[in-house]
Amino acid sequence: MPSVSGDLTRLGFAEPRRADTLLADPALAPLVKDRERVETDGLAVTLAKVADPDQALLTLVRLMECVATPGHTALREALVPALREPGRARDRLFAVLGASTALGDHLVARPEHWTSVVDAVQLEVEERIDLLTAAVTSPEEGTTAEDALRIEYRRQLLGIATLDVSRPDPQARLPEVAAALADLAEAALEAALVIARAAIGPDAGQCRFAVIGMGKTGGRELNYISDVDVIFVAEPVDGADEDAAVAVGTELATRLIRICSSQTAAGALWQVDPALRPEGKNGPLVRTLDSHVSYYERWAKTWEFQALLKARPIAGDRALGRAYVDAVAPFVWSAASRENFVEDVQAMRRRVEDNVPSGEADRQLKLGPGGLRDVEFSVQLLQLVHGRADRSLRSGTTLTALAALSQGGYVGREDAQTLQTAYRLLRTLEHRIQLHRMRRTHLMPTAPGDLRRLGRALGHQRDPEDSVVAQWRSAAREVRRLHQRIFYRPLLSAVARLGPDEVRLTPEAARERLAALGFRDPRGALRHLEALSGGVSRRAAIQRQLLPVMLGWFADEADPDAGLLAFRRISDELGTTPWFLRLLRDEGSAAERLAHTLGRSRYAAELLEQGPESVQFLGESTGLRPRSREDVQGRMRAAAGRKDGSEAAVLAARAVRRSELFRLAVASLLGHLTLDDLGTALADLSSALIDVTLEVVLAAVEEQTGTPPLSRHLVVGMGRLGGGEAGFGSDADVLFVHDPLEGADSRAAQEQALEVVKELIRLLALAAPDPRLEVDAGLRPEGKNGPLTRSLDSYRAYYERWSLVWESQALLRAAPVAGDPELGAAFVGLIDPLRWPEGGIDAGQVREIRTLKARMESERLPRGADRKTHFKLGHGGLSDVEWCVQLIQLQHAHAHEGLRTTSTLTALAAAQSGGLVDADDALALSQAWRLASQMRNAGLLARGRAVDSVPSNLRDADGMARIMGLPAGSGQELANRYRGVARRARHAAEHVFYGDAT
Repeated sequence: MPSVSGDLTRLGFAEPRRADTLLADPALAPLVKDRERVETDGLAVTLAKVADPDQALLTLVRLMECVATPGHTALREALVPALREPGRARDRLFAVLGASTALGDHLVARPEHWTSVVDAVQLEVEERIDLLTAAVTSPEEGTTAEDALRIEYRRQLLGIATLDVSRPDPQARLPEVAAALADLAEAALEAALVIARAAIGPDAGQCRFAVIGMGKTGGRELNYISDVDVIFVAEPVDGADEDAAVAVGTELATRLIRICSSQTAAGALWQVDPALRPEGKNGPLVRTLDSHVSYYERWAKTWEFQALLKARPIAGDRALGRAYVDAVAPFVWSAASRENFVEDVQAMRRRVEDNVPSGEADRQLKLGPGGLRDVEFSVQLLQLVHGRADRSLRSGTTLTALAALSQGGYVGREDAQTLQTAYRLLRTLEHRIQLHRMRRTHLMPTAPGDLRRLGRALGHQRDPEDSVVAQWRSAAREVRRLHQRIFYRPLLSAVARLGPDEVRLTPEAARERLAALGFRDPRGALRHLEALSGGVSRRAAIQRQLLPVMLGWFADEADPDAGLLAFRRISDELGTTPWFLRLLRDEGSAAERLAHTLGRSRYAAELLEQGPESVQFLGESTGLRPRSREDVQGRMRAAAGRKDGSEAAVLAARAVRRSELFRLAVASLLGHLTLDDLGTALADLSSALIDVTLEVVLAAVEEQTGTPPLSRHLVVGMGRLGGGEAGFGSDADVLFVHDPLEGADSRAAQEQALEVVKELIRLLALAAPDPRLEVDAGLRPEGKNGPLTRSLDSYRAYYERWSLVWESQALLRAAPVAGDPELGAAFVGLIDPLRWPEGGIDAGQVREIRTLKARMESERLPRGADRKTHFKLGHGGLSDVEWCVQLIQLQHAHAHEGLRTTSTLTALAAAQSGGLVDADDALALSQAWRLASQMRNAGLLARGRAVDSVPSNLRDADGMARIMGLPAGSGQELANRYRGVARRARHAAEHVFYGDAT
């Protein structure tokens, strides 16, 4: 017969010449028809479908040689017709031979078991027990009961493997295969127990004896080759002595372990491992039920309760086994309440990973990063934490539990699907690797032939070696990513610290807990809880996870009722948005940040209610980091560019400002921003909005007129905006400047510039969900009686002829914030000689400034305001500090370069450094300015509106104090602190402003 090596290569044989020779072997002659060996339905074509065609062919030759020997005539007459024609018999047998050399060797040794392959069906556990028990009670002549157990076990294993490897999509069948393997182990233990009882004799009747399956056996998710983890329980029969019963139980357990674990001429089963028992290998092999319970009550460690999650009666006295599981269940489902439970489980996972040999870590399917343990630990931790209140999670089977976690909203649907797919893949890889030689291993192979077989077993026909490795590594990466996110989820630790009643949130318990937590209106709060968590929707299920913990976080703040109300409003707005609740459940500290923000700040809550999508910041690693002005302005410009019409464009830019205000508010509330950084960021945010609004207005002018604007435009920041010291409630004090283009009519340019400024102010003041930016041009020349905008030449003329000392003082904090940069530089060049006058100011000008300060204190302080506690105009307030600094700047900036700054505190530090203010006065003034600024910000954040004085209401004061990092109940302390700081600052101001320093 001619060579067909080329065709065999194409079909997938790795050694085509050898295969060609084997196909011509006389042993196969009965199976080969009178035509070419490589034909549509020939042996080679069928063999080409299996994981390892070369291995399957070689074993087939051996099998046919075996049945050709004397004594196998009847077997041969049955086997040959079954394999001669294409069909189920041939497909199944070849699939097994191509998947497992160990099972192939078994068939060669016991060819009569071929029917277990071709006739394989799924058996119930009771059927398996009956078959194995019958085999050990009536073994074949010359066969011991133990060997009969092994032979029947291997025969049934053949059937399981056949159903596994002969059907498409092995990953879909994984749970069924793993459950069948666990059932077979259960049946083998029952049969072994029959052998052990027979060996002991009548004394075995003194003892009720149960075998508890643990680990993968208990979870009905066993591997082909795995230790069978067990715990033994014994109880005396009525009237029997307990010690005698335990002694008999110990003998039964010892014999059972030996029967299953020892190697005989018929092979071995697996190791029975009782190491999960109380006290581990150092503890007694068998205990009574009461002894187990006593141990778990007093001595058990966290990992032992985690292990008990999979406990299941699998052999012996089933009633005793069920009693054991019922007795230990309360320990399992209360374990999460133990101190540091979550941290202990996390530490245990790290220890397991650290103990993987370094040479194996990147090949470990089970213990390494991205391996099976990552999935199992993640699922078990979620079960133990949430299963206290949700019985649907109490399954010992990983995939069943994962599905329940997804159904209950504890894991996102997509995440659960990803984990499930990866887990099925990893277990299938593990099964195929073990099945080949029936050896216990969890390592990915490295030999090309092994990888080729593994890849083909998973359906990869092209480049199977590379494809299966790529598939495995991709799954491992996804598992590791989700494990890190789920397993180390902060919410888990918080939920675990709750008591059982707190987790369940029953109406009565919730009302009592709300009152105890400090909610002023427990009934109203309960209505919010019922609205958020009632029903059977996925949204409600996730809320039931979040709310017990978030209530505690709300209660940490001064106004938990307002926090819960805001959370309900935001949830109503975003609850149907897929990412919202997933963010709170899964992403870092998002839920905790949100709860503290809403309970701490009405301002932030109102911002979020108007733009709830901003909550996404809380889950981003850089979400609370202020963006640069360039970044913010780019986002505003892009948002405006997507809108038609000036109003829509500016409102879009303002929406960006609103979201950035929320970012800054949360960062400030959580202590991520210094006062200086916050002031700069808020000033930059206002400047960016003004700049973009100016661009929109100028573009509209060009569109309306058909020609470019007649002038260049500039907005100059004054006061806190110009000084980069803005607060959350700061207006935008500005000057408007324009510069007519060459050839433009100055009057027409002035009229157009005035319309531009009016339109800019109007657009920024439009009613909208975001806070309006109030633009105040009151510091312009001639004040409110002067034109809103002037040309650069007009400013020059005015300052040369009419400028007063207060205007020079106001210009100390002037800085361009929007518009034409060149015009900004020209304006700065114009005003520098005014604000930093050569030779300083004269005595008359100093008297004028002092007079203005005194008039301001007497006229501008609001009626009823307390001079001792008003942040701006009170004694020792912001005005005292700023006027002191500004007077020093006007007097000495010409000689001290460090004073030439728009920043109050920078100038104060320079004054101290230059010997113009002594250290004690500088410290007093600096502390007062910082504290007043912080308290103004804290007041607005807490109440949602400006707070100009120390609140008389202690609840409001306490809210401010908490924002500033003080403990609960510190409102009075904060008020007293401010009075003391302001008093010292007033004393320093009188010295600096009126004393020798002038």
